[in-house]
Amino acid sequence: MKTPDQHGHFGEFGGQFVPETLMAVLAQLQKEFSALKSDKRFQREFQFYLREYAGRPTNLYLADRLSRHLKRLKVYLKREDLLHTGAHKINNTLGQILVARRMGKTRIIAETGAGQHGVATATAAALFGLKCEVYMGTEDIERQALNVFRMKLLGAKVIPVASGSRTLKDAMNEAIRDWVTNVRDTFYIIGSVAGPHPYPLMVREFQSVIGKEARRQFIKKEGRLPDYLLACVGGGSNAMGLFHPFFNDRSVKIIGVEAAGHGLSSGQHSAALAAGSPGVLHGSKSMLLQNADGQVKIAHSVAAGLDYPGVGPEHSYYKQIGRAEYVSVNDREAIEGLKLLSRAEGIIPALESSHAIAYLSKLARRVKRRATVIVCLSGRGDKDVAAIRELI
Repeated sequence: MKTPDQHGHFGEFGGQFVPETLMAVLAQLQKEFSALKSDKRFQREFQFYLREYAGRPTNLYLADRLSRHLKRLKVYLKREDLLHTGAHKINNTLGQILVARRMGKTRIIAETGAGQHGVATATAAALFGLKCEVYMGTEDIERQALNVFRMKLLGAKVIPVASGSRTLKDAMNEAIRDWVTNVRDTFYIIGSVAGPHPYPLMVREFQSVIGKEARRQFIKKEGRLPDYLLACVGGGSNAMGLFHPFFNDRSVKIIGVEAAGHGLSSGQHSAALAAGSPGVLHGSKSMLLQNADGQVKIAHSVAAGLDYPGVGPEHSYYKQIGRAEYVSVNDREAIEGLKLLSRAEGIIPALESSHAIAYLSKLARRVKRRATVIVCLSGRGDKDVAAIRELI
């Protein structure tokens, strides 16, 4: 199983491309996290909050009616949507806020796109009585008004970002600027397997509970490993959380689903792995949507949580070595995926997760025999209902 080197490189990807001000902070964070990984007291505390507060383990649900509709696929849903706050993000925010407390930090900052990471960060900060500020693009504030209200209700300050594309990339830019200025008392909780080392490793570690549980649950139900794993990929934390514990199981095929937006040929999409090139964004080297001069392109997706021009460096590594396949689903297909799961199983998925659901129909046409698949249902769709009601 691949782990990054001491500088956080997965092959050519990853690393630490940050201002000098942050190097000492990252070195301290790396040291603390390495120690806490083997600290039994810390692990017991983390597991306590995952179990008693967040609601783990989540169910591995056999979607029988959906499976019958697809005919050639037996679909299991890893129900991260059932967690407290409605998405997988709480796994990571609980882990990171425990690290922040160990480091004596009193102020928490975060970036958010769909608002689920912002809500999860605000929730964890409220739980431990810490000051919390969340950066969010003004476009995302408009389309995720419910989550903005939830963050404020939890006591967090939501800071609008009106620069650039006014979405997740720009929110992360502002959060990093804040962090550089306030390193002494501030802990930056990054929401995905992106950013400078050790964040991709740390977020993967906290989210790998998804795949560890799913592996045990599937073997108990089926007596073997699944044929496929399927998850949406923006930055890629829910996907890496599912994929990583299966890395050495070569019989298990791994598929990540990016957002094709208005179509790859339109240039209005968020498919960095399908249509990007290696570049540096937000402190690490990864696949990136950029022009010939290296300027970051504006990404697009109907799903705010996938509306990001980069991707986690470990996903770039998975693609480079052929361990995972990355495909894409456009906005229209994602909305159809949302409708399909809603009507087949009575489960309304988040628009992000709907990209993975939508790809099931394409996967069913590919398989030569009846196959089993675990889909990470990373979040519930309550947050998206107002935004998409005009589109359905």
